[in-house]
Amino acid sequence: METVVVLGAAGRVGDAAARAFTADGWRVKGVARNAKTSALAPGVEPLRADASDRASLIEACSGADVIVNALNPLYTEWTEKVMPMAENVIAAAKAVGATHMLPGNVYNFGYDISVGTTEEAPEIASTEKAEIRIAMEALFRREAEQNGVRTLVLRAGDFYGGTKPQSWLDLIILARLGKNIFTWGGPMDIPHAFAYLPDLGRAFVALAGKRRELGTFERFHFAGHTLSGNEMKAATEAAVGRRLRSATVPWIALRAAGLFSPMMREVVRMSYLWRTPHSLDGGKLQRLVGDLTVTDPVDALRQAIADLDLDHAAAWRRESRHSVQIRPIRTRISNTTSTTPRMPEGP
Repeated sequence: METVVVLGAAGRVGDAAARAFTADGWRVKGVARNAKTSALAPGVEPLRADASDRASLIEACSGADVIVNALNPLYTEWTEKVMPMAENVIAAAKAVGATHMLPGNVYNFGYDISVGTTEEAPEIASTEKAEIRIAMEALFRREAEQNGVRTLVLRAGDFYGGTKPQSWLDLIILARLGKNIFTWGGPMDIPHAFAYLPDLGRAFVALAGKRRELGTFERFHFAGHTLSGNEMKAATEAAVGRRLRSATVPWIALRAAGLFSPMMREVVRMSYLWRTPHSLDGGKLQRLVGDLTVTDPVDALRQAIADLDLDHAAAWRRESRHSVQIRPIRTRISNTTSTTPRMPEGP
């Protein structure tokens, strides 16, 4: 049995990766600063460590064949935390002789990202976030070339799905699903790259199984789902079984809020991705591991909505149906009220 240590195992990507490795029969250890069994996926061994403490991180990674680096500081803390954490993670991988796997994102390609972006596309530091991600991957490449510490980058679009909240799906796109509102960040006809996290988790497992066939530094793209706003809305309507109204993200208001909120300012800086058509070419990954399981977008959205209980309107309808069924029975027993069932108030 091989062992994988998942850093940031209580987060969105870490949780999805831990579940996928566990399902594939790996021994999975989950590292978090306040690791608790209840916060981690079933079957994951909790380990407590702080990524800013190199010694404790090396100790936590002891015995690992693979380290999945799903650490992700707050947007407002990237400048001071991302590179020191990256240095500690690669030091741990070197110390224990493990393959280091990194969930990459599309920031590296800056404003020039396009449809069908491949691993060889130019990296452009259009934003501070892009500059940090480029520098981080450059560090991993140097360690690979100079010290033989293998890093495999698996790049994906916007994450959604899984059991953990705080993605664009639950914070923005379907935040008002219970009121039949679908919110999109840009023009509805522009394609946008997404990664359904359970699918991405399985892709990490498949790539880990091929690691010994690869060089010391390799990058792969996970194609995932490429959906325009119109396509995402149609898939959501199919998933919930009703029509939705369209709304847009109020970027002007958010930009104004950014004058006082550092977090909002960072979010607005990355808003270009909602105005720029883009997708990832997954051909290189497919040629290596074969066809991957890609969940149909309707099924993925249906499961994501259920996992995070986003559809309060559906919950209201279930309660309504329950009321219709039981109130006449109670009335016949008591014979003290009208036999007309009383519907609960709307959402």
